[in-house]
Amino acid sequence: VQLQACGVGLVQAGGSLTLSCAASERTFSTHNMGWFRQAPGKEREFVAAISGSSIGIVYADSVKGRFTISRDNAKNTAYLQMNSLKPEDTAVYYCAADNQFSTVQAAKGIDYWGQGTLVTVSS
Repeated sequence: VQLQACGVGLVQAGGSLTLSCAASERTFSTHNMGWFRQAPGKEREFVAAISGSSIGIVYADSVKGRFTISRDNAKNTAYLQMNSLKPEDTAVYYCAADNQFSTVQAAKGIDYWGQGTLVTVSS
């Protein structure tokens, strides 16, 4: 599975941005999707995950209530809607796909990664 993340953006604090992640395969609906981010000098951290059927959704505490993960299996695309952005949300954001919902919430052992897209939030 090849993942293409889009949504590079520079936004002001309090603003919104939506990231998208397009997958190359028609079996997209069988993959659980996750979003991670990595700020300069920091470890890659989990942001949100969604199961193939969209029944299972999990968020990191730091983004709960501000970010929304979703997917459109007909378009082979996952999304991350980010509202009320803060300067500390500045990072390179990565989408990921894995057959295991538990694995797609962890930064290690994931089957497929997107190339990363930069989000900068100015204060």
